[in-house]
Amino acid sequence: MERGFWGTLLWPLEWAVEWVLVGFHSLNTALGMPAASGWNWALAIAGLVVVVRILLIPLFVKQIQSSRRMQLIQPELQKIQKKYKGKKDPESQQAMTAETMDLYKRTGTNPFSSCMPILIQMPIFFALFKVLNGLGKVASGQLEPAGPLGREIAHQANSSTLFGAPLSATFMTSGDLNTKILTIVLIALMSVTTFTTQHQLMRRNMPESALDNPFAQQQKIMLYMFPIIFAVSGVNFPIGVLIYWLITNLWTMGQQFYVISRMPAPGSPAEKALEERRRRRGKEHRAFTVPGLHHADGESDASETTGSGATAVGDGPVRTNGAPTTTPVRRSGQRQQPQKRRRKR
Repeated sequence: MERGFWGTLLWPLEWAVEWVLVGFHSLNTALGMPAASGWNWALAIAGLVVVVRILLIPLFVKQIQSSRRMQLIQPELQKIQKKYKGKKDPESQQAMTAETMDLYKRTGTNPFSSCMPILIQMPIFFALFKVLNGLGKVASGQLEPAGPLGREIAHQANSSTLFGAPLSATFMTSGDLNTKILTIVLIALMSVTTFTTQHQLMRRNMPESALDNPFAQQQKIMLYMFPIIFAVSGVNFPIGVLIYWLITNLWTMGQQFYVISRMPAPGSPAEKALEERRRRRGKEHRAFTVPGLHHADGESDASETTGSGATAVGDGPVRTNGAPTTTPVRRSGQRQQPQKRRRKR
C-alpha cells in the first residue's frame, strides 16, 4: 500500500519516532515489564516526549530570551504605534514597519522565536499520529513500516490496552466505553495542565503594564478557549497521541515553573519574589535589560544577557529594578587590568 503525499513527507520523522518508541519499549521489557502491556508502550511514548523536549532545550532558551525582550520593548513599540496612529498612507505604514524592524534588530529581538518550539513539535506530533494510526495496517501487512516497527511489534502495540482502552483507538471510531472514558479524562487533564501553565505565566510572569495590551487580551481569550479546542480535536486522536500531548503539557508546566522561579520577566511579581529571596540570602539582584534599548532618561543599555538571566555591564551604573546604582561591575568574560598604586612620599 502506498503512503501518499503526506506519508512520504513525514516518512523521516515516522522513522525516528518508531526507533525511539521501539528502543524505549525494548528497554522497558528488559527491565521486566510485559512486552504486550499498554503501560510499557505508554512509558515508551513518555520517553519520546523526553527525547524531543531535551533536543528542544536550545530553542526553548531562545524563546525565553525573546519573550523577555518582547516584554521590555513594549513601551518602545507603543510609541512607534502611537506615532503613526491614524496614518493609513503607504509611506507612513512603510516607515512604521521600518522603525519596528530597526527596533527588533537593535535590541536583538525575534518575535517569531516564541513560536519555534511549538512549530517544530507539530510535525513530530503528526508523525506519531501516523505511526499509531497505521499500527493495524502494519500488523496485517497492508502497510510497510518506516522504521523497526515490524509486523509482530505492530500487532503487539495495536493490541495493547491502558485501563482497557487500546492505545490506537479514538473516541469517534471506537464503540468501546473504556476508550471514551479514558479519552474524556485525558482531554480534561490536558485542559487543566494548559490552563495552569498559561495562568501562572500571566499572573506571575507578566508585569501589570503588559496585561493591558492587545496581546495579553488575546492570551486571556485563548486561556478559556483551549478546553474547547482540545475537546473538538482530541476526540479524533488515538489514545497514544493524547498521552503524548498530556505528558508534553506536564513537561511544559514544570519547565515553565522552573523558569519563572529562576529567570522571571522584568517587573513581574515573580521577579519581585526572586529579588526578595536573593535579598534574604544577601545576594545582589540585577534586573534583566536589553542591549540597544533607550530608556526614558536617554540612556541606552550596554548590557549583555548572561545564561542565568542576569546582566553583565561595563563600568557604569547597574540597573536594579529600574533604578541605577553606582556599583561598577566587570563585563563578563573580561580580565580586569591591575592598577599601579602610587606610593606616598
